[in-house]
Amino acid sequence: MRAATAVAALVCVTVALCGCGSSTGAASSKTGSSKGSPGATSRASIHINTTPRFASPPAGAPVRSGLVQIAYRNIAIAPDAIRVKAGTTVKWTNYDPIEHNVTSVSGPQTLRSRNFGQGGTYEAKLTRPGVVHYVSTTQPTTMNGTIEVVR
Repeated sequence: MRAATAVAALVCVTVALCGCGSSTGAASSKTGSSKGSPGATSRASIHINTTPRFASPPAGAPVRSGLVQIAYRNIAIAPDAIRVKAGTTVKWTNYDPIEHNVTSVSGPQTLRSRNFGQGGTYEAKLTRPGVVHYVSTTQPTTMNGTIEVVR
C-alpha cells in the first residue's frame, strides 16, 4: 500500500512539474514578440530522437554460415549485430506476444517481411556482401540490428 501511495505521489508531482514553466512565451507570442528579439515568437518543445542506433559486430566476431538464428524477445533483438558469410540464411523468430517484422533500412539487399506474431518466423538468404541495417518498424528505436555479410 505504501508503494502504491508513493507511486501516486510521484505521478502527481511529475504531472504538476510538466505544467510548470514561464508563461512569458505564450503571452508574448499572442502579441508577436518575446524577450530577446522584437517580432520573434518563443516556442518550447521536446524533441524525441527516433533515429535507430545500430550496433556493429565486435572486432574479431566469428563469421557464421548455414542457418543463423535471431530472436525477437523482450522487445529486443538477440544477437543484434552479427557477421555472416555470403549465402547464409538468417531466420528471425518472434518470442514476444506482440507482432514484429524485419525491414532493411540500408544495405546491399532488401529485407521486407510482413508483421509476424508470437512463434512466427521470417527467413532471408543473404547473398550480397555489405552491411545490412534493419529494424522492426513496430519498435524501430529499440529493435534494430546489423548484419555484416562477407565473402
